[in-house]
Amino acid sequence: VQLQASGRGWVQAGDSLRLSCAASGRTYSRTTMGWFRQAPGKAREFVAGIFRSGTPIRYANSVKDRFTISRDNVKNTLYLQMDSLKPEDTAKYYCAANPSAILSTMTDQGQYNYWGQGTLVTVSS
Repeated sequence: VQLQASGRGWVQAGDSLRLSCAASGRTYSRTTMGWFRQAPGKAREFVAGIFRSGTPIRYANSVKDRFTISRDNVKNTLYLQMDSLKPEDTAKYYCAANPSAILSTMTDQGQYNYWGQGTLVTVSS
């Protein structure tokens, strides 16, 4: 699976932004997909994950009720709708693919074998 993220932007606090991640490869629909982010000087962290069929979904507490992850298994595309953005959401965002069918691995970045190049999101106050 090859992944290409898009949707980088510089926005103000309270704005919305949607990230997309186009995937190539016939196995996309059979992979768990996730979004991760890495802020300057910090470790990469889990943001959201979605199981192969579209459910279940998991979110980090810091983005719950503000971010929405979704996938289109026909278009082979993963999305992250980000609303009510905060300055602390500033980070490089990565999409990733996890071939495991084990639900408990969804939040574990070590289980993700394929990574996009990352797209930068900057939120100003």
